[in-house]
Amino acid sequence: MSETNSLDSIKRAKDEWNHHAGKVGKRQNVKFTTVSGEPIETLYTPDDIQNINYLSDIGFPGEFPYTRGVHRNMYRGKLWTMRQFAGFGTPEDTNGRFKYLLEHGQTGLSTAFDLPTLMGRDADDPLSEGEVGICGVSISSLADMEILFRGIPLDKASTSMTINAPAAMMLAFYIAVAEKQGVVPSLLRGTIQADILKEYIAQKEWIYPPSPSMRIITDMFIYCAKELPQFNPISISGYHIREAGSTAVQELAFTLADGFAYIE
Repeated sequence: MSETNSLDSIKRAKDEWNHHAGKVGKRQNVKFTTVSGEPIETLYTPDDIQNINYLSDIGFPGEFPYTRGVHRNMYRGKLWTMRQFAGFGTPEDTNGRFKYLLEHGQTGLSTAFDLPTLMGRDADDPLSEGEVGICGVSISSLADMEILFRGIPLDKASTSMTINAPAAMMLAFYIAVAEKQGVVPSLLRGTIQADILKEYIAQKEWIYPPSPSMRIITDMFIYCAKELPQFNPISISGYHIREAGSTAVQELAFTLADGFAYIE
């Protein structure tokens, strides 16, 4: 590093800059912080990170501690999957939407279910009135799931399903649809959210108490590991916790704690 770019020279220049910046003044009664309340300095320079060890604290892409991504060449090797969150009305409605998205370049599917489906209720349940097909597709049976994926070969599609308490049923429906198409479960690719602990913390769309819910979810892990090796049986969700009012630090803490609990 040249003398003009040494940390000492940068620090001296920064001190001088701060001296002049202090004369300009700043807005009163305003806290300059992150959304989690951490203070934000007026200026950052290389001397703020002089204690970082590049190899151990940052590292290279595809290597621990993975601060630069989990893949060595990132998207030069494979483009990311493009999947728009989609689902509304009847299974026929959403099937048409899925086909439209695939025809226009989407490379995977992401399924939104309506509130009755998320709560494990049929569309004709009195408590479902006014919510059927709103903010997601209505699925009450295997027949509905067959319509949802009609004409979409499940050995070619990667499907994400955002559902938690009834996740085991939706996954069973999905596997049954695939088998009816002649697709063996081992070829299925995708993800089902199945993050039941997050429901108790944030979104509140749970059906059973925590212990039996955890039993169902972890049984799914075992089944998928054996029968659906290309399918992700959980997607641990932190953003619902944040949207329920947590700070960024709390969001990360709860999300990691949920992950530890599933593993244990």
